[in-house]
Amino acid sequence: MNEQRLQAYYQLIERLLSCPNGEEPEILAAHQELLDTEFVQEVVAVAEHFAQEGEENTANRLRNLAAQLTPEATPITEADIETYGQFILEVLQATSDSNGDAGVIYPLLAGNTDKLNNIFTELLRRWATNTLREAEADAAAYIAYLMGTFGNLIGQFPLGSKADNMEIGITGYEIALTVLSRTAFPQQWATTQNNLGNAYLYRIFGEKAENLENAIAAFSAALEVRTRSAFPLNNAKTLLNLGILY
Repeated sequence: MNEQRLQAYYQLIERLLSCPNGEEPEILAAHQELLDTEFVQEVVAVAEHFAQEGEENTANRLRNLAAQLTPEATPITEADIETYGQFILEVLQATSDSNGDAGVIYPLLAGNTDKLNNIFTELLRRWATNTLREAEADAAAYIAYLMGTFGNLIGQFPLGSKADNMEIGITGYEIALTVLSRTAFPQQWATTQNNLGNAYLYRIFGEKAENLENAIAAFSAALEVRTRSAFPLNNAKTLLNLGILY
C-alpha cells in the first residue's frame, strides 16, 4: 500500500471520529473510492490502538464501523424472494424493452436503491441459474446479453452503494459467461471478460490482491480473442485496462 493512500485512510478515520454521531454514512458515501478491505483493516488497527490507550468508547465506535463495512450474508426470507423477485424481473424487462437505455433504467434503480444489495445479488444469481437450466439456446443467449447489459448499467449507476452495485455487476458478467463460450460467441465472450476485468479492478469488497489477480485473468482471456490483428481498437482498450491495473 502506498503512503499517499495510507494517509487518505487516516484522514478519513479522523474525520469520522470527529464528526457528530449520525453523519458517518454521508461522509462514507462521499469517499467510496477508499472503502476497500485495506481501509477496514486500518480501522480495526486504529481501534486496537485506542483500546490499548484505554479509550474504549472510541475503540468500540471504530469496531462498529468496521463491522458495518464488512459484507455479511443476510438471511433471505420468503418476503424477500417475493419483493426482490418482482423487482429483478421488472429491471430485466425494462433493460430488454429499452435496449439497455440508462435513461429508462436509472430512474427505476433510483427509486429502489434500498434493494440494490447482497440479497439482490444472490436472488439474481438464483433466478438466472434456474431460468438458464430450462432455457433453449436462443433464449439462453438473450438472457446472457441482458445480464451483460445490466452489468454495464449497474456498474456505472451513481446512486446507492458503489460496493454493492459492483457486486451485482460482477454477478451479471459471471452469469453471462456461463452461456457465452469462447467457441460459440467469441466477440461477446471477450467483451464480457474485459468488462469483468474492469469490475474486479475497481472492486471494493474482497482482498485487493485477489481482485487484481482475477482482473488480470479476465483481461488476459479477453486478449486471446481481442488480438492486435483481428480487433486492433479493442486490443488497445484491453491493453490499456491491463496497463492501468499494473
